[in-house]
Formats: sequence, structure tokens, C-alpha cells
Amino acid sequence: MRIGELARMTESTPRLLRYYEEQGLITPSRRPNGYRDYDDYLVDRVLQIRGLLDAGLPTRIIKQILPCLDAPRTIHFAEATAEMLETLESETDRMSRRIDCLVRNRDAIREYVSVVRSMA
Repeated sequence: MRIGELARMTESTPRLLRYYEEQGLITPSRRPNGYRDYDDYLVDRVLQIRGLLDAGLPTRIIKQILPCLDAPRTIHFAEATAEMLETLESETDRMSRRIDCLVRNRDAIREYVSVVRSMA
């Protein structure tokens, strides 16, 4: 598929997809005319990248862990350093705190909506 189609399917922009390519997060093939050609699996990959970025992970860490996310039960990551593992643990702790905050906010909004609707 062409870059515009992948951008539409992932609610991204072509510029963002080219940035992911520059960072080594996705690798499209090239057609004879030089246009990028994106495989279907890249739709899920881009959504995964966006989710990790939204969670606050930097692209340098995402690049290192993306291969591990394809088959999480068979991870073999020979280049994992103590610093990398510490960073990932810190990031998962931060994500957990954010999830807890989001859940609290969601529940408070639900309660508010319920109270307002019951008064109507």
C-alpha cells in the first residue's frame, strides 16, 4: 500500500510515517519507481508504535523492544543491558501510575454523568 493509505488507516500523517522510517521503527519496501510500499502488517505496527509513544516511551527504546513484541513469549534480547532493563522497569511503573490515574478519572467522570442523568 502507498504511504497515504497507511496514513489514513492509522490516523497518522505521511510525515510521521517517514519519521518512523528515519528512526528505524518501520521499513517499507520500494517499488521500481522509488515509491514506498507498505506491507499490511505495518498497520498494526504503526498503531503499536503510536501507543508506545503515547505511553511516553522514547523512540530509541521503542526501536529496541519492537522485535520482542512480535512474539512476547519467545523473547531473546541479547543486547539487554542492566541500564535498559532498569529503564523499561521504570517506564512500566510510570505507565502503571498513569493507568491508575486514568482509571480514577474515568470512574469519577462516570459517576458524575450518572448523578447528572439521575437528576434530569
